[in-house]
Amino acid sequence: MKPALLEVMRMNRICRMVLVTCVGSFALVIFYFQSMLHPVIRRNPFGMDICCRKGSRSPLQELYNPTQLELSSTAVLHQIRRDQVTDTCRANSMSSRKRRVLTPSDLKHLVVDEDHELIYCYVPKVACTNWKRVMMVLTGRGKYSDPMEIPANEAHISSNLKTLNQYSIPEINHRLKNYMKFLFVREPFERLVSAYRNKFTQKYNTSFHKRYGTKIVKRQRKNATQEALHKGDDVKFEEFVAYLIDPHTQREEPFNEHWQTVYSLCHPCHIHYDLIGKYETLEEDSNYILQLAGVGNYLKFPTYAKSTRTTDEMTTEFFQNISSEHQTQLYEVYKLDFLMFNYSVPSYLKLE
Repeated sequence: MKPALLEVMRMNRICRMVLVTCVGSFALVIFYFQSMLHPVIRRNPFGMDICCRKGSRSPLQELYNPTQLELSSTAVLHQIRRDQVTDTCRANSMSSRKRRVLTPSDLKHLVVDEDHELIYCYVPKVACTNWKRVMMVLTGRGKYSDPMEIPANEAHISSNLKTLNQYSIPEINHRLKNYMKFLFVREPFERLVSAYRNKFTQKYNTSFHKRYGTKIVKRQRKNATQEALHKGDDVKFEEFVAYLIDPHTQREEPFNEHWQTVYSLCHPCHIHYDLIGKYETLEEDSNYILQLAGVGNYLKFPTYAKSTRTTDEMTTEFFQNISSEHQTQLYEVYKLDFLMFNYSVPSYLKLE
Protein backbone atom coordinates (compact mmCIF):
# COMPACT_ATOMS: atom_id res chain seq x y z
CA MET A 1 0.00 0.00 0.00
CA LYS A 2 1.07 3.56 -0.61
CA PRO A 3 2.20 5.62 2.38
CA ALA A 4 -0.71 7.50 3.87
CA LEU A 5 -1.12 10.97 2.38
CA LEU A 6 -2.10 13.13 5.31
CA GLU A 7 -3.50 16.46 4.13
CA VAL A 8 -4.69 18.52 7.07
CA MET A 9 -6.89 21.56 6.50
CA ARG A 10 -5.32 24.83 7.53
CA MET A 11 -6.68 28.36 7.50
CA ASN A 12 -7.15 29.88 4.06
CA ARG A 13 -4.79 32.74 3.62
CA ILE A 14 -4.04 35.55 1.22
CA CYS A 15 -0.38 35.55 0.36
CA ARG A 16 1.35 38.39 -1.42
CA MET A 17 5.12 38.45 -1.51
CA VAL A 18 7.55 39.97 -3.93
CA LEU A 19 11.02 38.72 -4.78
CA VAL A 20 13.29 41.02 -6.77
CA THR A 21 16.22 39.57 -8.68
CA CYS A 22 18.71 41.67 -10.61
CA VAL A 23 19.50 40.29 -14.06
CA GLY A 24 21.93 42.59 -15.81
CA SER A 25 20.12 45.90 -16.16
CA PHE A 26 16.73 44.28 -15.55
CA ALA A 27 14.83 43.49 -12.41
CA LEU A 28 13.03 40.15 -12.38
CA VAL A 29 10.11 40.48 -10.02
CA ILE A 30 8.45 37.25 -9.06
CA PHE A 31 5.02 37.75 -7.56
CA TYR A 32 3.46 35.40 -5.05
CA PHE A 33 -0.03 36.74 -5.56
CA GLN A 34 -3.29 34.98 -4.95
CA SER A 35 -6.49 36.26 -3.41
CA MET A 36 -9.64 34.27 -2.98
CA LEU A 37 -11.52 37.51 -2.31
CA HIS A 38 -10.09 39.89 -4.91
CA PRO A 39 -9.11 38.08 -8.10
CA VAL A 40 -7.38 39.96 -10.87
CA ILE A 41 -9.93 41.29 -13.39
CA ARG A 42 -8.63 41.81 -16.89
CA ARG A 43 -9.75 41.72 -20.50
CA ASN A 44 -8.66 39.18 -23.08
CA PRO A 45 -5.07 40.13 -24.03
CA PHE A 46 -5.66 39.00 -27.61
CA GLY A 47 -8.57 41.36 -28.18
CA MET A 48 -10.70 38.50 -29.49
CA ASP A 49 -12.91 35.73 -28.20
CA ILE A 50 -11.08 32.51 -27.51
CA CYS A 51 -13.19 29.47 -28.37
CA CYS A 52 -12.12 27.60 -25.32
CA ARG A 53 -12.74 30.18 -22.57
CA LYS A 54 -15.86 30.38 -20.41
CA GLY A 55 -17.04 33.87 -21.23
CA SER A 56 -14.45 36.38 -20.09
CA ARG A 57 -13.49 34.68 -16.83
CA SER A 58 -9.89 33.56 -16.51
CA PRO A 59 -8.79 30.30 -14.82
CA LEU A 60 -7.58 32.33 -11.82
CA GLN A 61 -11.02 33.88 -11.41
CA GLU A 62 -12.65 30.48 -11.68
CA LEU A 63 -10.28 29.13 -9.02
CA TYR A 64 -10.25 31.96 -6.46
CA ASN A 65 -13.65 33.53 -7.07
CA PRO A 66 -15.83 30.64 -8.26
CA THR A 67 -19.33 31.21 -9.61
CA GLN A 68 -20.80 28.95 -6.93
CA LEU A 69 -20.97 30.50 -3.47
CA GLU A 70 -19.51 27.54 -1.58
CA LEU A 71 -16.06 26.13 -2.26
CA SER A 72 -16.09 22.58 -3.57
CA SER A 73 -14.23 19.84 -1.72
CA THR A 74 -11.72 19.82 -4.60
CA ALA A 75 -11.05 23.54 -4.20
CA VAL A 76 -10.56 23.07 -0.45
CA LEU A 77 -8.14 20.19 -1.06
CA HIS A 78 -6.01 22.32 -3.35
CA GLN A 79 -6.00 25.14 -0.79
CA ILE A 80 -4.65 22.65 1.75
CA ARG A 81 -1.91 21.63 -0.69
CA ARG A 82 -0.98 25.28 -1.32
CA ASP A 83 -0.81 25.91 2.41
CA GLN A 84 1.45 22.89 2.89
CA VAL A 85 3.92 24.28 0.35
CA THR A 86 3.79 27.75 1.87
CA ASP A 87 4.40 26.43 5.40
CA THR A 88 7.30 24.23 4.27
CA CYS A 89 8.91 27.09 2.35
CA ARG A 90 8.60 29.38 5.35
CA ALA A 91 10.15 26.79 7.68
CA ASN A 92 12.95 26.09 5.22
CA SER A 93 13.78 29.77 4.75
CA MET A 94 14.02 30.22 8.52
CA SER A 95 16.42 27.27 8.90
CA SER A 96 18.58 28.02 5.85
CA ARG A 97 21.07 30.83 5.39
CA LYS A 98 21.12 30.38 1.62
CA ARG A 99 19.22 32.98 -0.36
CA ARG A 100 18.15 31.68 -3.78
CA VAL A 101 17.08 34.09 -6.48
CA LEU A 102 15.74 33.20 -9.90
CA THR A 103 16.86 34.19 -13.37
CA PRO A 104 14.99 33.56 -16.63
CA SER A 105 17.11 30.44 -17.24
CA ASP A 106 15.48 28.89 -14.16
CA LEU A 107 12.11 29.04 -15.92
CA LYS A 108 12.74 26.62 -18.79
CA HIS A 109 10.40 23.98 -17.34
CA LEU A 110 7.42 26.34 -17.24
CA VAL A 111 5.27 25.83 -20.35
CA VAL A 112 3.03 28.75 -21.28
CA ASP A 113 -0.45 28.63 -22.84
CA GLU A 114 -1.37 32.17 -23.90
CA ASP A 115 -4.89 31.38 -25.07
CA HIS A 116 -6.04 29.98 -21.73
CA GLU A 117 -3.63 31.88 -19.46
CA LEU A 118 -1.98 28.77 -18.03
CA ILE A 119 1.57 27.98 -16.93
CA TYR A 120 2.51 24.33 -16.41
CA CYS A 121 5.79 23.30 -14.80
CA TYR A 122 6.58 19.87 -16.16
CA VAL A 123 8.26 17.29 -13.95
CA PRO A 124 9.65 14.22 -15.77
CA LYS A 125 8.20 10.88 -14.64
CA VAL A 126 4.98 12.55 -13.46
CA ALA A 127 2.78 12.13 -16.54
CA CYS A 128 4.61 14.98 -18.25
CA THR A 129 4.38 13.40 -21.73
CA ASN A 130 0.59 13.38 -21.59
CA TRP A 131 0.45 16.85 -20.08
CA LYS A 132 2.71 18.18 -22.86
CA ARG A 133 0.34 16.55 -25.35
CA VAL A 134 -2.58 18.34 -23.68
CA MET A 135 -0.69 21.64 -23.76
CA MET A 136 -0.05 21.13 -27.49
CA VAL A 137 -3.80 20.70 -28.01
CA LEU A 138 -4.50 23.85 -25.95
CA THR A 139 -1.90 25.97 -27.75
CA GLY A 140 -2.37 24.49 -31.22
CA ARG A 141 -5.42 26.63 -32.12
CA GLY A 142 -7.15 23.76 -33.87
CA LYS A 143 -4.08 21.90 -35.13
CA TYR A 144 -4.70 19.04 -32.68
CA SER A 145 -7.87 17.72 -31.06
CA ASP A 146 -6.90 14.40 -29.44
CA PRO A 147 -3.80 14.41 -27.19
CA MET A 148 -3.14 10.72 -27.83
CA GLU A 149 -2.81 11.30 -31.56
CA ILE A 150 0.40 13.24 -30.84
CA PRO A 151 3.45 10.92 -30.84
CA ALA A 152 5.34 10.89 -27.53
CA ASN A 153 8.61 12.00 -29.16
CA GLU A 154 6.84 14.97 -30.75
CA ALA A 155 5.55 16.10 -27.36
CA HIS A 156 9.17 16.40 -26.17
CA ILE A 157 10.39 18.57 -29.07
CA SER A 158 11.14 21.88 -27.35
CA SER A 159 10.03 24.05 -30.27
CA ASN A 160 6.47 22.66 -30.06
CA LEU A 161 5.79 24.46 -26.79
CA LYS A 162 6.80 27.89 -25.54
CA THR A 163 8.45 28.17 -22.14
CA LEU A 164 8.55 31.13 -19.77
CA ASN A 165 12.28 31.76 -20.16
CA GLN A 166 11.65 32.80 -23.79
CA TYR A 167 9.86 35.98 -22.69
CA SER A 168 11.19 39.38 -21.67
CA ILE A 169 11.44 40.26 -17.97
CA PRO A 170 8.22 42.36 -17.96
CA GLU A 171 6.39 39.62 -19.88
CA ILE A 172 7.58 37.00 -17.39
CA ASN A 173 6.34 39.08 -14.48
CA HIS A 174 2.96 39.68 -16.11
CA ARG A 175 2.39 35.99 -16.73
CA LEU A 176 3.55 34.90 -13.28
CA LYS A 177 1.13 37.36 -11.74
CA ASN A 178 -1.88 36.79 -13.98
CA TYR A 179 -1.79 33.22 -15.32
CA MET A 180 -2.86 30.11 -13.42
CA LYS A 181 0.26 28.14 -12.52
CA PHE A 182 0.22 24.41 -11.84
CA LEU A 183 2.48 21.38 -11.54
CA PHE A 184 2.16 17.67 -10.81
CA VAL A 185 4.15 15.77 -8.19
CA ARG A 186 4.71 12.13 -7.26
CA GLU A 187 6.00 10.20 -4.27
CA PRO A 188 9.72 11.10 -4.58
CA PHE A 189 11.25 7.62 -4.36
CA GLU A 190 8.63 6.07 -6.62
CA ARG A 191 9.48 8.76 -9.18
CA LEU A 192 13.20 8.02 -8.68
CA VAL A 193 12.77 4.29 -9.28
CA SER A 194 10.65 5.07 -12.34
CA ALA A 195 13.48 7.23 -13.71
CA TYR A 196 16.06 4.52 -13.02
CA ARG A 197 13.97 1.80 -14.69
CA ASN A 198 13.33 3.95 -17.76
CA LYS A 199 16.83 5.33 -18.27
CA PHE A 200 19.09 2.51 -17.11
CA THR A 201 17.25 -0.78 -17.69
CA GLN A 202 15.97 -0.12 -21.22
CA LYS A 203 18.49 -1.05 -23.92
CA TYR A 204 17.32 1.71 -26.27
CA ASN A 205 18.40 4.52 -23.92
CA THR A 206 21.99 4.47 -25.15
CA SER A 207 22.42 8.24 -24.74
CA PHE A 208 21.79 7.95 -20.99
CA HIS A 209 24.03 4.90 -20.77
CA LYS A 210 26.87 6.79 -22.44
CA ARG A 211 26.48 10.07 -20.59
CA TYR A 212 25.56 8.84 -17.10
CA GLY A 213 25.94 5.06 -17.03
CA THR A 214 29.64 5.05 -17.90
CA LYS A 215 30.29 7.74 -15.31
CA ILE A 216 28.39 5.84 -12.60
CA VAL A 217 30.17 2.55 -13.34
CA LYS A 218 33.57 4.25 -13.29
CA ARG A 219 32.94 5.89 -9.91
CA GLN A 220 30.87 3.32 -8.09
CA ARG A 221 31.94 -0.14 -9.35
CA LYS A 222 35.14 -1.78 -8.23
CA ASN A 223 36.92 -3.88 -10.81
CA ALA A 224 34.52 -2.87 -13.60
CA THR A 225 35.07 -4.60 -16.93
CA GLN A 226 36.19 -2.61 -19.95
CA GLU A 227 32.87 -3.40 -21.61
CA ALA A 228 30.89 -1.98 -18.67
CA LEU A 229 33.09 1.13 -18.59
CA HIS A 230 32.54 1.61 -22.32
CA LYS A 231 28.79 0.89 -22.55
CA GLY A 232 27.42 1.87 -19.14
CA ASP A 233 24.28 -0.14 -19.86
CA ASP A 234 24.13 -2.32 -16.74
CA VAL A 235 24.03 0.21 -13.89
CA LYS A 236 22.66 -1.31 -10.68
CA PHE A 237 20.16 0.64 -8.57
CA GLU A 238 22.59 0.59 -5.64
CA GLU A 239 25.20 2.24 -7.85
CA PHE A 240 22.69 4.82 -9.04
CA VAL A 241 21.85 5.73 -5.43
CA ALA A 242 25.54 5.95 -4.51
CA TYR A 243 26.05 8.29 -7.47
CA LEU A 244 23.18 10.55 -6.34
CA ILE A 245 24.41 10.93 -2.77
CA ASP A 246 28.06 11.37 -3.78
CA PRO A 247 29.03 14.99 -2.94
CA HIS A 248 31.22 15.03 -6.06
CA THR A 249 28.13 14.46 -8.22
CA GLN A 250 26.30 17.42 -6.73
CA ARG A 251 29.34 19.69 -7.08
CA GLU A 252 30.01 18.65 -10.66
CA GLU A 253 26.69 19.59 -12.30
CA PRO A 254 22.96 19.80 -11.55
CA PHE A 255 21.05 16.53 -11.52
CA ASN A 256 19.45 15.44 -14.77
CA GLU A 257 15.82 16.58 -14.91
CA HIS A 258 14.55 13.00 -14.60
CA TRP A 259 15.89 12.68 -11.06
CA GLN A 260 16.20 16.34 -10.09
CA THR A 261 13.99 17.38 -7.16
CA VAL A 262 10.69 19.11 -7.88
CA TYR A 263 11.89 21.85 -5.55
CA SER A 264 14.80 22.59 -7.92
CA LEU A 265 12.89 22.11 -11.19
CA CYS A 266 9.83 24.25 -10.46
CA HIS A 267 11.00 26.55 -7.63
CA PRO A 268 7.77 26.39 -5.56
CA CYS A 269 9.28 28.60 -2.86
CA HIS A 270 9.80 31.37 -5.41
CA ILE A 271 6.77 30.87 -7.63
CA HIS A 272 3.36 30.51 -6.04
CA TYR A 273 1.61 27.60 -7.74
CA ASP A 274 -2.17 27.86 -7.77
CA LEU A 275 -2.73 24.13 -8.20
CA ILE A 276 -0.59 21.18 -7.16
CA GLY A 277 -1.75 17.99 -8.80
CA LYS A 278 -0.63 14.58 -7.63
CA TYR A 279 0.19 11.47 -9.63
CA GLU A 280 -1.95 9.49 -7.19
CA THR A 281 -5.02 11.57 -8.18
CA LEU A 282 -3.85 12.35 -11.71
CA GLU A 283 -7.13 12.06 -13.59
CA GLU A 284 -9.22 14.02 -11.09
CA ASP A 285 -6.66 16.81 -10.67
CA SER A 286 -6.00 17.09 -14.41
CA ASN A 287 -9.65 17.34 -15.35
CA TYR A 288 -10.23 19.90 -12.59
CA ILE A 289 -7.54 22.09 -14.19
CA LEU A 290 -9.10 21.66 -17.65
CA GLN A 291 -12.48 22.56 -16.17
CA LEU A 292 -11.05 25.78 -14.68
CA ALA A 293 -9.48 26.58 -18.06
CA GLY A 294 -12.92 26.34 -19.65
CA VAL A 295 -12.14 23.35 -21.87
CA GLY A 296 -13.45 20.51 -19.74
CA ASN A 297 -16.47 19.91 -21.95
CA TYR A 298 -14.44 18.82 -24.95
CA LEU A 299 -10.96 17.95 -23.66
CA LYS A 300 -10.24 15.23 -21.11
CA PHE A 301 -6.92 14.07 -19.76
CA PRO A 302 -5.81 10.72 -21.27
CA THR A 303 -6.71 7.87 -18.93
CA TYR A 304 -5.01 4.79 -20.36
CA ALA A 305 -3.14 2.69 -17.80
CA LYS A 306 0.46 1.60 -18.38
CA SER A 307 1.05 -2.00 -17.33
CA THR A 308 4.74 -1.23 -16.76
CA ARG A 309 4.10 1.65 -14.36
CA THR A 310 6.37 1.81 -11.31
CA THR A 311 4.36 1.02 -8.19
CA ASP A 312 4.95 1.38 -4.46
CA GLU A 313 5.52 -2.38 -4.23
CA MET A 314 8.23 -2.19 -6.91
CA THR A 315 9.87 0.75 -5.14
CA THR A 316 9.95 -1.23 -1.89
CA GLU A 317 11.78 -4.06 -3.64
CA PHE A 318 14.38 -1.74 -5.16
CA PHE A 319 15.21 -0.26 -1.75
CA GLN A 320 15.71 -3.64 -0.03
CA ASN A 321 19.38 -3.75 -1.04
CA ILE A 322 20.15 -0.12 -0.13
CA SER A 323 21.98 0.29 3.18
CA SER A 324 20.34 2.31 5.94
CA GLU A 325 23.19 4.83 5.68
CA HIS A 326 22.57 5.39 1.98
CA GLN A 327 18.79 5.45 2.51
CA THR A 328 19.23 8.20 5.08
CA GLN A 329 21.51 10.23 2.81
CA LEU A 330 19.15 9.82 -0.14
CA TYR A 331 16.17 10.89 1.95
CA GLU A 332 18.03 14.08 2.85
CA VAL A 333 18.46 14.86 -0.87
CA TYR A 334 14.71 14.57 -1.49
CA LYS A 335 13.49 15.62 1.95
CA LEU A 336 11.98 18.92 0.84
CA ASP A 337 9.90 17.18 -1.82
CA PHE A 338 8.58 14.77 0.82
CA LEU A 339 7.69 17.58 3.22
CA MET A 340 6.45 20.15 0.73
CA PHE A 341 4.02 17.83 -1.01
CA ASN A 342 2.95 15.97 2.12
CA TYR A 343 4.39 12.53 1.44
CA SER A 344 5.12 10.52 4.57
CA VAL A 345 8.42 8.74 5.11
CA PRO A 346 8.09 5.35 3.37
CA SER A 347 7.56 2.46 5.78
CA TYR A 348 10.31 0.41 4.08
CA LEU A 349 13.04 2.97 4.85
CA LYS A 350 15.54 2.19 7.60
CA LEU A 351 16.66 5.71 8.49
CA GLU A 352 19.62 6.21 10.82
